[in-house]
Amino acid sequence: MTLAPFGARLRKALDTRGQLCVGIDPHASLLASWGLGDDLAGLEAFSRTVVEALADRVAVLKPQAAFFERFGSKGVAVLEKTVEEARAAGALVLMDAKRGDIGSTMAAYAEAFLSPGSPLFSDAVTVSPYLGFGSLRPALDLAREQGCGVFALALTSNPEGAEVQRAVGADGEPVAASVLRQLAAENEGAAPLGSFGAVVGATLADAGVELAINGPLLAPGIGAQGATMADLPRVFGGAVINVVPSVSRDVLRHGPSVAALREAAERFAGEFADAVK
Repeated sequence: MTLAPFGARLRKALDTRGQLCVGIDPHASLLASWGLGDDLAGLEAFSRTVVEALADRVAVLKPQAAFFERFGSKGVAVLEKTVEEARAAGALVLMDAKRGDIGSTMAAYAEAFLSPGSPLFSDAVTVSPYLGFGSLRPALDLAREQGCGVFALALTSNPEGAEVQRAVGADGEPVAASVLRQLAAENEGAAPLGSFGAVVGATLADAGVELAINGPLLAPGIGAQGATMADLPRVFGGAVINVVPSVSRDVLRHGPSVAALREAAERFAGEFADAVK
């Protein structure tokens, strides 16, 4: 059975569970801080605990694929189980894979994460548009067909991103503005929210581009990278209602206590609600 459009499912989740995305980033330093080994057993314990603590209460969980892939096929098997269990508990799963390629290769990436028959089937995936926005077409089309979402990198929280994202094309339009404009076209007419989102860093001093794309705006950079929930209205303006603030380390560092993980997530969700009152 085809899912309802991702944008509609996301809007409902944000309205009922609060506007927060929590990453599942089992990198070595976090595993160590939890008293776990930097091995497959530690990966399994970490991921299982985050799902147990948060999947029944936060809107979005965002596994970072690289931290699972570094353990090879067995690590990917843990990722598959993490996705399955998180979705079963009611969280929307955004696979943070940042895939980008052309033609049949992009289609294969899309099938890996957006095809219901795939063991890694997720509600949405992050992609890179920097082989040209048109290169994303296989992912955009499959997402629309299956009720999934796509988040394209637009203005990321890392300072190096400006080299490409702030560059001006031959038509005088900044690259990021072009990405956002084309996402808005994909979302035209969608209600209550389009399914095609952008990644826009919460750390930006000034976005400087139009962020009202009728789609979700994933906002990394809160916590460890220095941004706060109070910064979001300034960065996103009227589009802040569609922001999905993403927090990873500043929630995950409270593990392995399930109660402490839940408390941290609830605190960040509350801070967002206060910031946009």
